[in-house]
Amino acid sequence: MRTSRPEGNSVFALFSATATTGRRNARRRIAAAAVATGLLAMGSVAGAGSAAADEPGQNPGGAAATLDGLKTWDDAILTYKDGDKTKKKEIAAGLFEMTVDGGGSLQSYCIDIHNPTQDKAKYLETPWGQTSLGANKDAGKILWILQNSYPQVNDLAALAEKAGIKGKLNKKTAAAGTQVAIWRFSDGAEVEAKNKAAEKLADYLESSAQTLQEPKTSLTLEPSAVSGKAGSKLGPVTVQTNATEVSVTGPADAAVSGVKVTDKDGKPVTSAANGAELYFDVPEGAADGSGSLTVEATTTVPVGRAFASASKSQTQILAGSSKTTVTANATATWATKGAIPSVTAEKNCAKGGVDVTAGNEGDSPFTFELAGIKHTIAPGESKTVTVPVAEDQAYDFTITGPNGFSERFQGVLDCETQGTPAPETPDEEETPSSEPTPASAGGSSEGTTGGEGDLAATGGSSATPMIAGIAVVLVVAGGAAMFILRKKKATAGQ
Repeated sequence: MRTSRPEGNSVFALFSATATTGRRNARRRIAAAAVATGLLAMGSVAGAGSAAADEPGQNPGGAAATLDGLKTWDDAILTYKDGDKTKKKEIAAGLFEMTVDGGGSLQSYCIDIHNPTQDKAKYLETPWGQTSLGANKDAGKILWILQNSYPQVNDLAALAEKAGIKGKLNKKTAAAGTQVAIWRFSDGAEVEAKNKAAEKLADYLESSAQTLQEPKTSLTLEPSAVSGKAGSKLGPVTVQTNATEVSVTGPADAAVSGVKVTDKDGKPVTSAANGAELYFDVPEGAADGSGSLTVEATTTVPVGRAFASASKSQTQILAGSSKTTVTANATATWATKGAIPSVTAEKNCAKGGVDVTAGNEGDSPFTFELAGIKHTIAPGESKTVTVPVAEDQAYDFTITGPNGFSERFQGVLDCETQGTPAPETPDEEETPSSEPTPASAGGSSEGTTGGEGDLAATGGSSATPMIAGIAVVLVVAGGAAMFILRKKKATAGQ
């Protein structure tokens, strides 16, 4: 996919709305909407999906991991409405595993029962507010379940006794019962564990759950972008972490630029703790440019942290963590005169879009264009613009500025859970199903019940679906209208 950028203080915004649900009616819905706007450009979903999976976008901090699949699971029965009919479907329910970039492993449950996972999807630690948990009044109860069930509780005999289970729990049934209880709060799903002991555990967890507060991040930097004039200290950038200590690495070209990472007194910093304030110390006369700092630590990621994917793979919630590598980075832009911009972006589920915050620490206005509208940031000011993005759709936009300034932001807006599977319509063209069949639940072509095998979807297919469809490319420039595709989904608990 090629992009071109206008010169000067402007932005080229590219939005890619890609059909990723794999449901039989996905292509027809998207094509019809695109034709109505007259803005449809054909592309390859395979390419778009691969790019999203390989490049999860800017890492605001925390753990980044690759999904290894569903490892410990048993069967569950999902009841749902298909038009006027009530249907039941056998699905796999259990515990996923992930491999962390840089070292470590994670265990997680899913919190979007009707969305599939994608094979080897990349995940980033994400605040609740940027996922479906942000609007879910029962999110804190899910955290209680995680803290009071498997794998945080390894004594399965004690867990069975507490839940009033007369039989025995094993890892598979404990994982299934825990996932079923989570789905009841995350998706408002009517779902039961097939195993009696697992179902008893699910009922106990559901009835006992209490509301807890969102756990704090493993590591982040706030803000993640600063700017200012050469000859000054730019910042502060504040470290937020649960680690005892983080290492701090300054710009790669520090020997040439002379830019150092220091504390507020100008003392060079190579390590820091929670709450530390870091600065980019830019020497007088430094050539206009930019640089970044990176912080890294080894820590345990708090149970209950959300993990979101840029490839539209179902959102996960953390159930367990080994000692894990976590990182975060921040950028700085400096110049001697003119506009000196800084730009950050984050998902805003409450407004259904992406908040782009632009600041200007220069002595001239910074003007850029976003979603067909020009914005001017006066010296010393900042402004936040919410760019509307359709639910479940990919976004990819770049903001450019003076002296080679360029910031690219990518991701998928996944703020809601889908209340019921899309109905199957016989006259629609066949595409890979995102739901399992009783024969394939559990990840075996022979339909083996329960296991600790490699199934890459919970409430999804037993083999990762090869998603087919249409890539919709929307170019937002000048007065071009922005296309917004809204897919209606029932929010959990509503």
